[in-house]
Amino acid sequence: MGRKSVDAAKLKKKFNKMKDLGPVKKVVRINTAELQKKAQYGAAVDSGNLKRSIMLQIENAGMTGRVESMASYGAYVEYGTRFMYAQPYLVPAFLEQKSLFIKDLEALVK
Repeated sequence: MGRKSVDAAKLKKKFNKMKDLGPVKKVVRINTAELQKKAQYGAAVDSGNLKRSIMLQIENAGMTGRVESMASYGAYVEYGTRFMYAQPYLVPAFLEQKSLFIKDLEALVK
């Protein structure tokens, strides 16, 4: 049993019909916080700075969530360099949370 692909246009149309976007904003906020926790959990720990530097921001009047490492070397750890292997923490967290986020959004418009 395969997962049906998400029709973003249909979701957008249903969200535009909603009078109260509070539930959508709540889903964005909760899933962004979960993404942050998963990224922090998966981050390589040497001094703990990388883990502490993973921050979340809620933007666009609550409709957009962003998680990123504020450490200057965060991308090097994520993707590696010619001197060190990658130790991904953000992409795996995103891929795990993505399906949960879509499921939560679809539940709002059923």
